[in-house]
Amino acid sequence: MKHITALSLAALMASTAAPALAQSKGDFTLALGLGWVEPSGGSNTLAGRINVDGNLRPTVNFEYFIADNLGIELLASWPFQHDINLAGAGKVAETRHLPPTLSLQYHFTNSSPITPFVGAGINYTYFFDDKGKGPLAGVPVSLDDSWGLALHAGVDYAIGAKSALRADIRYIDIETDVKVADIPIGTVKIDPWIFNVAYVIRF
Repeated sequence: MKHITALSLAALMASTAAPALAQSKGDFTLALGLGWVEPSGGSNTLAGRINVDGNLRPTVNFEYFIADNLGIELLASWPFQHDINLAGAGKVAETRHLPPTLSLQYHFTNSSPITPFVGAGINYTYFFDDKGKGPLAGVPVSLDDSWGLALHAGVDYAIGAKSALRADIRYIDIETDVKVADIPIGTVKIDPWIFNVAYVIRF
C-alpha cells in the first residue's frame, strides 16, 4: 500500500509540475521583448576618444527549428538610438541603427521548465540618421554599416505547453568607420552587449 501511495504521489507531482518547452523540428517561435544595448567600450580616433551611450528598445525574435532542439533565429528590433560622446567635449553626435542578426541556436533537452540555449551567428548593423550635435551641430557626420560575428545565450522558463519567459544576453562585434565633414577620423568599436527579456510563444 505504501508503494502504491508513493507512486501515486510521484505521478501527481509530475502532472502538476511546470511543463518543459519542447522544441521539435518544424516548430516556429516568436519572442516579443525589450532589449538594452550596452556598448562595451570606447575608441581612440583622430578627434579624440569616443564613447557611445546605451539604449532600450522593443525587440522581436523569430526562430524556426530545422531539427529537434536546433533552430535558426532572426533578431529584429525597433531602431536603437545612441548618443556619441567625445572626451572633453560631451555629446557631439547621435545615430540610429538596426542590428538584424541571424543565428544558429541549440536548445538543451531536459525535463525541467528551465531550458537553456546557446547560439552563434552573423550581424549586419545599418546606421542611419547620423547627426552632428553640440560642437558639431550642423557638421555632416556619417557611420559606415558593419558586419560582424554574434554570440548568444539564454534561458526559457516554460509557463505553458507553448509559452515561456526568456532572459538572454548577446554579444555582437560592431565596428564602424566614422567620417566628420567627409574626413575619416577612424574606426569606432561599439561591440555591444545586448540584455533582453521576452515572452515566447511556440506555433
